[in-house]
Amino acid sequence: MKKKNAGQIPHGAWLTAALAALLLTGCGGGGGSSSGAGSGNSNASSAAIVESGSPAATGDTATDGINWFNYRRSQMGLAPLARNVLIDKAALNHSNYQAASGFISHEEVQGKNGFTGVYLYPSAKAHPELFRNGVPVSGSSRLSAAGYALPSSGYAFGEVIAKTPDASGFNSAEALITAIYHRFVVFEPKFQQAGAGSAKAADGYVYFTADFTTPALASGGLGAGRFLPYPYPNQTNLPTVFQSDQEEPDPVPNQNEVGYPVSVHADNTSTITVGSFTIAPRGGAPLATRLLSSATDAETGPSTAAIIPLTVLNPQTTYDVRFSGAVDGVAASLSWSFSTR
Repeated sequence: MKKKNAGQIPHGAWLTAALAALLLTGCGGGGGSSSGAGSGNSNASSAAIVESGSPAATGDTATDGINWFNYRRSQMGLAPLARNVLIDKAALNHSNYQAASGFISHEEVQGKNGFTGVYLYPSAKAHPELFRNGVPVSGSSRLSAAGYALPSSGYAFGEVIAKTPDASGFNSAEALITAIYHRFVVFEPKFQQAGAGSAKAADGYVYFTADFTTPALASGGLGAGRFLPYPYPNQTNLPTVFQSDQEEPDPVPNQNEVGYPVSVHADNTSTITVGSFTIAPRGGAPLATRLLSSATDAETGPSTAAIIPLTVLNPQTTYDVRFSGAVDGVAASLSWSFSTR
């Protein structure tokens, strides 16, 4: 895993599934009764800005991070995440573990200071030895160690992590949203509950962990055939640049400075098929982009898609986006705009 010495280091993995089927995604996969796992690492930095209607800062990194996620989710039309004290405990335990080790990772090593479980929730497909009667055995699940139980099937879960010298939860959350593979996790429509925790290491870095769950995958979300975009229609003050090399997996492997990613999100039980996905400055020609979809990118799951402009966006400019394709086999299209700061 790439080590970053400065800046903000979001780190994301997510695990989601249909009722009994495995769905692999950008930073991981799995849920229900079978799953797979993986990891991602990012040093994307995008400072949150004060906006009309934005939450007031509490000064608590974990609380501000969750509040910022819910603020952005509500702006784009997603249901807010209900904060759960047991998920908070699991997230705080993992932040403490990382701060003690000085290393950012989704996995923990038994015997090391602060260990509570190898994984947030283990992969039944990749690690069947860690399950007994559909339940993870002792020492394998950080959620279980915190007293939070998922059912034996029909669930989803995920995690994003940031290591940063900045204690602002708003900034950590916004940077994770900018980093596209991590955005797929944060804006999963099916997620219903969340928890967060933060810890400061001896070197001054703050470790922010946010965990997400869906204990009832059959409920909630947008519904079949529906999707939502981000940036949301008429959003303003968007960054012009994304540092691709600071996310791992790197979404644009041969280039660092690119434009702000644009994405569409459906339920993790849905499938998005991309026909056309373009972005253009108002009155100008479409920009060259890299498409992230399940058909073009091994790290992108079936329920999401994104384009990343291969040039930095212009400041104080309106951009027009057009998407056409299908969601769950039903024709879908949307045209919308946003503007940069």
